[in-house]
Amino acid sequence: QVQLGESGGGLVQAGDSLRLSCAASGRTFRTNPMGWFRQAPGKERQVVSTITWSGLGIYYSDSVKGRFTISRDNARNTVYLQMNSLEPEDTAVYYCAASTRYAYRDEPLTGVADYDYWGQGTQVTVSS
Repeated sequence: QVQLGESGGGLVQAGDSLRLSCAASGRTFRTNPMGWFRQAPGKERQVVSTITWSGLGIYYSDSVKGRFTISRDNARNTVYLQMNSLEPEDTAVYYCAASTRYAYRDEPLTGVADYDYWGQGTQVTVSS
């Protein structure tokens, strides 16, 4: 059974930092894309950042560029999201995602439909 387990969310103040982790189990994703999406109340799930299998191809949404950093450890089957200078607008449920397709792809994938497995979500709340 494939599972993605997220951790690291919480309640912080504007300007603070958080680090999200997502550990995959049940199969390896070392050759496949992984990423982070978020969903605020009443809004659609949106891409935050994604990373290719090698870690060389990375995408950031404009709203987080310069503040968030994505990374992965293929030996641990884990992807991370370092979030700095958090803003109230970053408040959302953050979801880890992994794709079973597009092995060895060098361009990052940004569509919800590109990913096959999802974590249960971790709440990030940023107060002003």
